[in-house]
Amino acid sequence: MATKRDYYEVLGVEKSASKEDIKKAYRKLAVKYHPDRNPGNKEAEEKFKEATEAYEILSDDQKRPIYDQYGFAGLDGMGGGGGFSGGFGGSRAFHDFSDLFGGMGGGFGDIFDNIFGGGMGGSRRSHSPNAPQEGQSLRYDLNISFKDAVYGTKATINFRHNETCSHCNGTGGEAGSKRKTCATCGGVGQVRRSAGFFAVQQTCPTCGGTGSVIDKPCKYCRGSGVEEKSKSIDLKIPAGVDDGKRIAIPRQGDAGTNGGEPGDLIVVLRVSEDAYFERSGQDLYCAVPVTFSQAALGTKINVTSLDGKKIEIKLPQGTENGKLLRIKNEGVPYTGNAGKKGDLYIKILVRVPEKMTSRQKELLEEYAKIENATVEPACVKLSQLR
Repeated sequence: MATKRDYYEVLGVEKSASKEDIKKAYRKLAVKYHPDRNPGNKEAEEKFKEATEAYEILSDDQKRPIYDQYGFAGLDGMGGGGGFSGGFGGSRAFHDFSDLFGGMGGGFGDIFDNIFGGGMGGSRRSHSPNAPQEGQSLRYDLNISFKDAVYGTKATINFRHNETCSHCNGTGGEAGSKRKTCATCGGVGQVRRSAGFFAVQQTCPTCGGTGSVIDKPCKYCRGSGVEEKSKSIDLKIPAGVDDGKRIAIPRQGDAGTNGGEPGDLIVVLRVSEDAYFERSGQDLYCAVPVTFSQAALGTKINVTSLDGKKIEIKLPQGTENGKLLRIKNEGVPYTGNAGKKGDLYIKILVRVPEKMTSRQKELLEEYAKIENATVEPACVKLSQLR
């Protein structure tokens, strides 16, 4: 069994800390490690339980003096110090710490609504449930080729989103229907649930926070005011985009409610790899193999660029393996800057023949005699070769 840590150490406070200091320290840890914020994270769950146990003891005017004098042993039989009993699965203990979060903008429910609520959904929403609500923004991943990312292309994307119901015009009700008080929340628009050791206020799932429901819901949208439809959009992808580039198409996301505007459609580009070319910023790179004689004597070679153009390259005499040759203005176009491009770098790979004809071998042996290469070459630092 793991050794229990000192409660003051757990909360990160001195032994002389005031109750307010203890409350502030725990509040910070509770928000950080709460299970709702760290789903599936066992380490965070244990830290949350450890901090809560420490707070329960150190905030208690009777238990804290006993702990200060006798440690964990003094708490045996008092409901503390012997292992925390409130797990996070099945039947769970309930502790209302609303007073603990009292000075933080309306209570603990508001805190977790800000942490886990609509602010993380990507759409801008009003706090009033009956005010116009902007629709959710949607994401669409679009796969394009390496070449299309470099030179630009056009694509047609097909997706589904929520549009205002054509039958009820977004009201959610049949003709002549009326609204009545929601039976689930009693018209409050919020319901209270246990989340670990806290009472968390949540938007009512029945009325969506409005506090009322329609007595005759629309038979097409079932009271939601929206219906899912397919849509196609032609999209122009500019030259020079890279993997992960996001293109926002305004007002093509889900429809808003209460007269709110639709959200956006966010297209995320996923660029596939090319068989021959790689990219670094606005520059392109590829490797070209040449023979030993071409590298030694020098020559002219033709290289095919990414867009299929033939480019003549002069290979200098004595070109070494790994040499980079730069071709200006044959790289990736700069987005939004017509005519400006990066460069194309070609890495020369000198291929030494593994098999030779008798005549090739004869000529090479003759060259070796003339070369008279040493059999004891001196070592050279790698840094000198760079």
